[in-house]
Amino acid sequence: MVPRSTLLLVLGLSTRQLPERDRIRLAEAFRLADAVQDRVWPEWSSSPFPVLLVTPETEFLVRHPAPSADFAAGPYDSLLGSRVYWRRRVFPPTFQATFPAVGGISTIVIGEAENARPKENSTRWILTLMHEHFHQWQESRPGYQAAVNRLRLAHGDSTGMWMLDFPFPYTDSTIARSFDELCRLRVRALLARGTAHFLAAYDSYDAARRSFWGLVFGDDARYLAFQLWKEGVARYTEYAVARAAAAWYAASPRYRSLEDFTPFDVEAQNVLRQILDELSSMKLAKAKRISVYPAGASDALLLDERRPNWKAAYIRERFSLEPLFPRGGR
Repeated sequence: MVPRSTLLLVLGLSTRQLPERDRIRLAEAFRLADAVQDRVWPEWSSSPFPVLLVTPETEFLVRHPAPSADFAAGPYDSLLGSRVYWRRRVFPPTFQATFPAVGGISTIVIGEAENARPKENSTRWILTLMHEHFHQWQESRPGYQAAVNRLRLAHGDSTGMWMLDFPFPYTDSTIARSFDELCRLRVRALLARGTAHFLAAYDSYDAARRSFWGLVFGDDARYLAFQLWKEGVARYTEYAVARAAAAWYAASPRYRSLEDFTPFDVEAQNVLRQILDELSSMKLAKAKRISVYPAGASDALLLDERRPNWKAAYIRERFSLEPLFPRGGR
């Protein structure tokens, strides 16, 4: 039997090191999280933060409490506050997801910024990482999985793929028309924030949102509400983290030295612009599940305006944002 150390040497993995640019990005993400996460979400810091970074040849695991046997242990990295483990690549280099990928523990599996589709600069990549870290917080709340099971949306699927493949009637003309118009009203209300026109724009949005939910029933309604609650609010959290970082966080000199560094206030504007652009051109029949990201993010932004303390009830009212909106419009 070939000794494990010899096998690793043959595979060429014994000298693998985390690329320095990725090391700097990960360290900055952990530092940012320590500084702002509890400002953005109550008790966010109580969630785990294991990350599996996928490079073209190797995967690097950090901040994981119990790596599986297929990982080799590297040295402790004081910058990352973690021992770095590695193995030959398993996941695609473009991967971005959070699930129990290693040892049954919720782990962010993410490729490098250069391999994202579309390619991301370092700050945008960190915000994506924080999006996935928010999923770790959602999924670490007591009773989360049991509550998901009670939705009864898996229909026998034990892989979790139903979250991506659920047969929602995206192409139903009545539903699609109402959803697309609601997205335009979301944009109008968001652009009116801080002006004398906001309440009128919000009331139009609020009425259209309530009307839309009168068109969707049963499993379809539960699925869409769940996706807006989970993925839409995670997209909102990217923006909220960028805003918090711009206000309360100073990037490290090491991070600012990266060639693709952009300030967090710039990326906050970019995230909001993307949300507005996607809503403005929304076609549910074409976007399908992707539509929940800007739609749910905009609903969260409007909740910030109309019910500033909504986050305190977010977990209690899972898995729907609807109970969080003020009753009776204004």
